Amino acid sequence: MSVNVSPDERLLLELLKRVVQQGATDLHLAGNAPPVLRIRGELIPLSALGVITPEILQRMVFSILSDYQQEEFITEKELDSAYEAVGIGRFRVNVFFEKNSIGAAFRRIPDDPIPLGKLGLPAIMPKLCEKTNGLIIISGATGSGKTTTLAACIDYINTHMNDHIITIEDPIEYVHKNKKSLIRQREVGLHTNSFTAALRSCLRQDPDVILVGEIRDIDSVKVTLTAAETGHLVFSTLHTNSAIDTIARILDIFPSEHQSQIRVQLSATIEGILSQTLIPAVNGSGMCLACEALVATPAVRNVIREGRLHTLKSILEIGFNEGMQTMEYSLKELYLRGKISYEAALSRAQDIEGFKKLVGVIPPESVTT
Repeated sequence: MSVNVSPDERLLLELLKRVVQQGATDLHLAGNAPPVLRIRGELIPLSALGVITPEILQRMVFSILSDYQQEEFITEKELDSAYEAVGIGRFRVNVFFEKNSIGAAFRRIPDDPIPLGKLGLPAIMPKLCEKTNGLIIISGATGSGKTTTLAACIDYINTHMNDHIITIEDPIEYVHKNKKSLIRQREVGLHTNSFTAALRSCLRQDPDVILVGEIRDIDSVKVTLTAAETGHLVFSTLHTNSAIDTIARILDIFPSEHQSQIRVQLSATIEGILSQTLIPAVNGSGMCLACEALVATPAVRNVIREGRLHTLKSILEIGFNEGMQTMEYSLKELYLRGKISYEAALSRAQDIEGFKKLVGVIPPESVTT
């Protein structure tokens, strides 16, 4: 470790080492509390290390922030960033104010994107990644693995196709190296002022593939749809729990008088929606990915264009041959393969009765007496 590292940064580096050594996904720091790791979904306090005072915590966090980032944090009261601890790993960092202190959350980012075929995604994903234009959305709650899936999609394209890829992220998490494609990565706040500004500029930079870290507002939706309908393959994310919710959320961003136009535009550009969640594995070895997949068949496009979203569920249920699957089907497969418990599967089902029918009789070990 460098002799130029301050004692406060050294303490932080020791904690980040523990994240890696103990296989944790996250490190949580709060004033007047011990550090906490998240391991296989469970929060594990490092009580033996004692509490971290608010003063030490602030010095620890500020030791890895630039002057610009410190000013932004003080002004905005929160900050998203990324930090590379040399010899340890790369971490996504969120810093925020809370009562009597600041707080910080560090999420470990793997050194390299996980290959697309090893994530447990639907078999249709490589085919979607090979599209030459259109919009692909990865949805799910915070911590559901959306960034990992996006990185795997970009890595698949980078490995198999000769494309110009531009990513717009907040912050940059996975760092991609040029393989068969040319990749340029831009960070909001550092390389551009906003997703929307970067997207507009991106259209003049001759991209084939565009990754928009998150669709946030009406302007970013407009530019994203424009990019998708003008010959670009666009990937983005939304914090929604199902494919139907994803479409509804995009439409609801717009005033009612514009929704008819947006339905037409979305129906013409959407190629697929993957809605995912992570579930603890029964053997304690990690997390399992469950996902719903909607593929833009002619029937799906018609339903979106006509605003009959309530019929999408039935299309999902019968669309297996087109690469579609419901969340309940994915949960059933994981449960029957012994990957997750019945209770865990049931807790993530969107249609509980539908899941029970798919599985059949409730297993005896799941019945409490």
